[in-house]
Formats: sequence, structure tokens, C-alpha cells
Amino acid sequence: MQIGHYQIDSPLFLAPMAGVTDGPFRQLCIAKGAGIAVSEMISSDPSLRKSRKSQQRITHHAETGIRSVQIAGYDPHMMADAARYNAQKGAQIIDINMGCPAKKVCNKAAGSALLKDPELVEQILTHVVQAVDIPVTLKIRTGWSPDQRNGVAIARIAEQAGIRALAVHGRTRECRFKGNAEYDTIATIKQSVTIPVIANGDITSAEKAKFVLEYTGADGLMIGRGAQGNPWIFDQIQHYLTHSQHLAKPSLNEVWQTVRKHVQNMHAFYGDVMGVRISRKHVSWYLTNHSPDEAWRQQFNRIDTPVEQLDSLDQYFKSKDENVVI
Repeated sequence: MQIGHYQIDSPLFLAPMAGVTDGPFRQLCIAKGAGIAVSEMISSDPSLRKSRKSQQRITHHAETGIRSVQIAGYDPHMMADAARYNAQKGAQIIDINMGCPAKKVCNKAAGSALLKDPELVEQILTHVVQAVDIPVTLKIRTGWSPDQRNGVAIARIAEQAGIRALAVHGRTRECRFKGNAEYDTIATIKQSVTIPVIANGDITSAEKAKFVLEYTGADGLMIGRGAQGNPWIFDQIQHYLTHSQHLAKPSLNEVWQTVRKHVQNMHAFYGDVMGVRISRKHVSWYLTNHSPDEAWRQQFNRIDTPVEQLDSLDQYFKSKDENVVI
């Protein structure tokens, strides 16, 4: 797949997820086969740039892979300025958020709320594309509500404005994450534009990935919640698409090594206090399939130092398999 002048080796994308797709997780997913790992959403409001959270999200230069940075907002000029700012900070692709259904985003007329106003969509896209000399992509939903699915019209506006690739989540804003994603609208969008279309929504297995690709005719897939606690999903999907065979699941020892390294990277990225706290949810996702008892979970979530957290993980995996090498 080609996005601007970038050749994307793998058609599998890590979806931007606030509080999840931070630097350590993006780098992990790239190592496990993601072609592009899109950053957490960054506000276009310049008054928020000095916050610690924003500073962590806009540090891009040290990352490997193609650096795609998502920005969100409702003002065309602020969005254009945010695009220029992040390009200067090392972004190689600017992604525009018109897909987030969160109330705190939509209440500010940003995210998927913008789908209600095609004229404003056009203004934002045009301003951002003209502001930078790097490719600009767009993420949307199929529409505002089931009876207002205007994804096809938005896709055509995007192509005319110079958007280089379009990711589409198979739900409307009103649906949030309820029910099942639908792929008919994505298939129609793919038939309506010539730019790459990336299908998103409920892709949690290799079989589902193959089905969605074939059903929609999409050029690529974007995986969000399916990657939480399972960064191996990218290699697994790619192997299945290439060979029509399942890649062996990671051994317990590989899971332990991956979890441990990920937690260490979060400690280094966030510092001891926040690193320990943020690691808890990732560890919970990783261990979903290993069914740790509630007592262990409660004990782990009370740990407040990096050394104790790593020691607890080591002992947990050792208790599951004495062949785990610590």
C-alpha cells in the first residue's frame, strides 16, 4: 500500500486509542508486525501543548517505523497549525480524527461529531492538507447514526481535499462500541473512491481479518481493541493471509518476556509512579487468557514500585510453568 511517498510493507494498522497507543505500545506492535501504529489523539488546542501528557504524546523522533500522529479538533486554522507543529516534532503522516465517539470529544464538536457538518469537514481537511508537505490521512465512522450514514459522501469529500488514505470504523457515532460492526458501508466507500481504504471494527482474529478484507475489498485493516494484550495479532493475521495457516500461539515464556519488556518500557517512559499505574491495565489485558485469580490481581494492583511489579510478574509466570526462564 502506498500513502503519499511512503510504501507500507504491511497492510495492518494499529488504531489510535487514547490511553493505550502510547510510545511503548506502538513500538511493540511495530515489532510484532504492524505496518503503521497511529499515535494517541492529540488535541489541536495550543494551550494544552505544555502539559506533561501532551509532551509525552508529541515526542516522535526516537520511534522506529513510519510515524503517524493523530490530531483532533474543530477549528480549521487550529487544526492546520497543529499539523504543522507535529510535523516539526517528527510526524511523518498526519491523521485527522473524525471517528472518536467519546462524549468529551463530541461535545466540543470534534471527533465523529464533525460528520454532521460536511462543509466543516471539507474546510478542516483542506486547511490541514495545505498546511503540511507530508501525507494526511483521515479516520471516520460510517456516519452519525444508523439513519444518517453519510460515510460515502465524507469519503468523496476527503479524496477531493487531498486525503491520502481513509480508515473507516464500521459503526456510527451513535452506536459507539455497541452491537457488531457492519462492513457494507465500508465496501461501498471502497467502491466510491480511489484512495486506499482501511477497514476497522471488531477485527479480533486472523479469520475475521480475512473475511473483512474479502468482504469490503479494503486495502488494509486497522486493529484496535483486538491488539490490547495481544500484540501478536499482527503477525498472526499476516501469516494467515499469506499462508492460509495459523501461526503458532506464543509460548508462555514468550508472553512473559514480552510483558516484562513492555512493562519495563512503560516504567522508563512514564517514570516510576505513572509507569507502575499505567502498566496495570496492560498486564490485566495480557493475562486475560491465563485466568489469574482475583487475589493475585488485587495484590498486583496494590504494588507501587517498579521492582516489586516486575518481581510479581516473574513469580506469576514461574508459577504457571517451571520452565519459564527468569
